[in-house]
Amino acid sequence: MRVLLTVALLASVCAAPAFAEDTCSFLEKQTQAFSDAGQRGDGAAMAKDLDPDVIFFNETGEQATRADMASATPPAAGTPVRTITTTDWGCKVHGDVAVTSFIDVLEQGKPGEAKFRSVESWKKEGAGWKMIGSETLTLVQDPEVIALDGKALDEYAGTYEAPGGMIFVFAHKGDDLVAAVNGGAETAQKAQARDIFFTAGHGNTPKVFQRGADGKITGFLYLRGKNSIAFKRA
Repeated sequence: MRVLLTVALLASVCAAPAFAEDTCSFLEKQTQAFSDAGQRGDGAAMAKDLDPDVIFFNETGEQATRADMASATPPAAGTPVRTITTTDWGCKVHGDVAVTSFIDVLEQGKPGEAKFRSVESWKKEGAGWKMIGSETLTLVQDPEVIALDGKALDEYAGTYEAPGGMIFVFAHKGDDLVAAVNGGAETAQKAQARDIFFTAGHGNTPKVFQRGADGKITGFLYLRGKNSIAFKRA
């Protein structure tokens, strides 16, 4: 009996990875199919993969119900064709629940036009799997960078202070403009355009330099939505 029990336990341990792998492979295909259905406005196809009580947040932060997605309709004739590809797939199975993560690459005439990171939860219901939760974030993609000569970079070097006491120090080092906040480590600043710089990986929060009537730099705006900060040159 003990030998039989040991054999049975070994069999179950060996079978578990295969089950998880098969489930994850199935969910990857189902996820791609769900995204494809969304692009062609096939509400019925999306609805069949959703639990009635699914909690779903799209990339804009808006919540959508199963009924909302079931009511989707195909785009108007002549609308540019968009393709979406599921990449960077990750999946963990916990009994009858699976958690997946992935990046969707949306293309519409330009490869890699937009990328979205999603985390989703699925629950085994009967013979299939239904999505019970989803949250998507738009991944920040830095803008194209331009090169400025050393003389231009020298214009930005200096100390800038905000009313709250935050201090930025910019310096021209080598081929880069670097910045340090309140005496911290320096980070390279990339030029999006003349007078517009950003830190790599943070292209959505640029620093826009301002000039006076004489053309000299007087400060910059650190654009952070409603939390933007104005700095004056010391």
